[in-house]
Amino acid sequence: MIASLRRGALFAGAFLGPFGGGVTAAMLPELGADFGVPTGSAAASITAYLLPFAALMLVSGTLGERWGRRRTVVVAYGVYVLASLACVVAASWSLFLAARALQGAANAFTTPLLLATLAGSVGPDRLGRALGWFGSLQAAGQTSAPLIGGLAAEVDWRLAFYGVGAVALLLALAGLPDPGPRAAGPGSRPSLRSAWTPATLRAGLAAALGWGALAGLNFLLALRLEDAFALGSGARGLVLTALGLTGILTARLIGGAVDRVGPRRCVLTGALSGAVLVAGIGLVPVLGVVVALWALAGVSSQLVLVGVNALVLGGGGPNTGGAVSVVQALRFGGTALSPVALTPVYHADPVAGFLVPAALLAAGVPALLARRTGAQR
Repeated sequence: MIASLRRGALFAGAFLGPFGGGVTAAMLPELGADFGVPTGSAAASITAYLLPFAALMLVSGTLGERWGRRRTVVVAYGVYVLASLACVVAASWSLFLAARALQGAANAFTTPLLLATLAGSVGPDRLGRALGWFGSLQAAGQTSAPLIGGLAAEVDWRLAFYGVGAVALLLALAGLPDPGPRAAGPGSRPSLRSAWTPATLRAGLAAALGWGALAGLNFLLALRLEDAFALGSGARGLVLTALGLTGILTARLIGGAVDRVGPRRCVLTGALSGAVLVAGIGLVPVLGVVVALWALAGVSSQLVLVGVNALVLGGGGPNTGGAVSVVQALRFGGTALSPVALTPVYHADPVAGFLVPAALLAAGVPALLARRTGAQR
């Protein structure tokens, strides 16, 4: 009973991370009104969460392996609870942003260690399926965050933070399943260098390209939907959810495919199919087709995400938590850089704004994964 509860908590933790990051996306006007800042400035509530989250993941997995996965994750959930309460009672905008940053920092010490624990608790032949379930819950958290946050803001935006704080408290009480034989306990000191191997860095850069040039293009699609099809904000938001919904529905099937044909092949399939879809989104002048292509991109993005995670976690090694932590940090770094790099390209030439990331997917990801490691296919 306890083991089942802890295993369920492991997957629930996959949902909490992306949900907490995106929960303020639909409540920006309410936040701005309460704290006396412009709605545009209120968007800093998202950045305040994501920056420490991505930066700390460069080292959080290794530190968590040193301190012990179970101990680190439980303490991180406790900090997340306190940070959520701090968001509720924050008396100024600067204090609210500090609390959001603390939420992101705490999440950095849960996501990679949950993935490493998951890998240690299943057999190699079922790793892809397990990661598929994990990926579907991450997609569910990312997709549902704006909706639930917006509904909470209709009454009081603080309700959303009471909610995520309560979930984090329950997860802390549930703890983790047996971290597995590869988990380092307190007193073990895997080095930071052990997580920064060439194979890990190549996988991380592939994740950065695969996510930043595919699922991370929601901002670019929003611009095209407004410029080319004159869609309002509500309609744009509805279209953008298509990728996440497809990811939720197909992640488990994709996990099975990873187990059958190998993670490397799945990553390459996701990148190449994603390149075709992204190019089509920028070229096709029919709204219905663009929506369909974006929905199909959810399949490609899950092939990349689940495949990259399986590449890293299936390779063994003494510091799996640190390795997957570095990969996730690079993945989110690529997502953060995507708007900065591609928005000027789009404004100079809307078609090129989509053809450039398509080319990066088609050429960059295969180049990074050209050298095989171990027995990975």
